[in-house]
Amino acid sequence: MGRLDGKIAWVTGAGSGIGEAVAERFGAEGATVVVTGRREDRLEQVAGRIRGEGGRAEVRPADLTKSDEVQRVADWIGGTFGRLDVLVSNAGLNVTERSWAALGPETIDQLIHGNLSSAFYVARAVLPIMRAQGGGVMIHTASMAGRNLGLLSGPGYQAAKHGVVAMSHSLNMEECVNNIRSTAFCPGEVNTEILAKRPNPLSQEDRDRMLQPEHCADLILYVATLPPGVTMNEVWLTPTHNRAYVAAARRKM
Repeated sequence: MGRLDGKIAWVTGAGSGIGEAVAERFGAEGATVVVTGRREDRLEQVAGRIRGEGGRAEVRPADLTKSDEVQRVADWIGGTFGRLDVLVSNAGLNVTERSWAALGPETIDQLIHGNLSSAFYVARAVLPIMRAQGGGVMIHTASMAGRNLGLLSGPGYQAAKHGVVAMSHSLNMEECVNNIRSTAFCPGEVNTEILAKRPNPLSQEDRDRMLQPEHCADLILYVATLPPGVTMNEVWLTPTHNRAYVAAARRKM
């Protein structure tokens, strides 16, 4: 018996990285997984692997920066299944030219809509379903950039992810009376496709020392299966070889 048998889960940003790993892990644990993102071909590959292992998966592509497309998927979930037990809101992006000197209105909009507005749209869309059924779990992928200040991730990404953390806590403040639980998941560096947007290339050794998507999936599964009376408000997950700590230590030497 899987830990998510009979559950309905919606995973956004499911075409790669953390979302892909979570979708496959949830499917292996018995959930019916709805996978959403912009790249339908990648979503079909993820769903195919879940089904190939005997799991259940549904593909619902959408651009999560567009509220009407988000609502369309949420309405489909409510109409098809009549419930939603777990939301993993994982969509996000960054840009290569991310300093203040390089930012323009278009890239600012891209960063805020891709990381913060999209998270708000998804949370807002599923709240009526979870209220009606008497509870549910939301897990929002933020970042350590949403907790710590620094130059690496850029001001737009950093501000948006701080917003995701605040948004998640505000859900608990208002929706705990409806048995809805929200977790801000703040990982450190994770070996995903978003690293290709880094201004400076990373070595394979650097990537191997980072968190891997499956590490994040393990923790997200744990959060999703906590008892209904328990909320993990926020959780950090970092690689043991933390490049920020190592760089700081070297500067002091």
